[in-house]
Amino acid sequence: MFPEVIIHLTYSYFGDEFGNGITAEFKCFFSGERVTLVPGEDSITYVDIIFNFLEGMIKNKEPFEKSYDKKTELMQKVLIQRKEPFNLLKDEDQKDLASFLGAEVWKTGNEWRIKKEVFPDIFIELVYDNQEGLDISYSGKALLKKIGSYHMELVGIFLINHVLRYITLNNLEKQLPDICYIMFSRFFTKQKNWTHRRT
Repeated sequence: MFPEVIIHLTYSYFGDEFGNGITAEFKCFFSGERVTLVPGEDSITYVDIIFNFLEGMIKNKEPFEKSYDKKTELMQKVLIQRKEPFNLLKDEDQKDLASFLGAEVWKTGNEWRIKKEVFPDIFIELVYDNQEGLDISYSGKALLKKIGSYHMELVGIFLINHVLRYITLNNLEKQLPDICYIMFSRFFTKQKNWTHRRT
């Protein structure tokens, strides 16, 4: 998912040995030093997207939704809600942010660009400009054949959320917008005693 936020999938086939009609099962586990940063609902949703991706590959089935150039109302809201903390990124953050995200990060003038390969030959690119705001796009040879626009949008939101986690962890001494603190798991929030987290 991200560096030090690792998803493990296991598959067991045991036939109908218990007589309940269940012949196999998938299980998922999570590990890594940063795994507690990410809310469980984000991690589980990501697993669901992985299963859909795998199903499409196995069945050689193309996604139904392909509106990659159109932003849903949800994404439009996300880009507006989450743009303010990006102002806190500094030139010296480029290398550490790239490592935190497992992505390419570069800055030219007032513009930040973040590009991450989220599945083989499928990329998400974030662009932030302090005048133009935050924007997102998708690309890659496998995009049209492997994953629908709805799921790409969700993965894009997960990437934006992880950028906000980086910004929050590197500006703990500041009073940040409320949106920063709701990016974290309840476990991590409790550890930090962030009573100002809003649900």
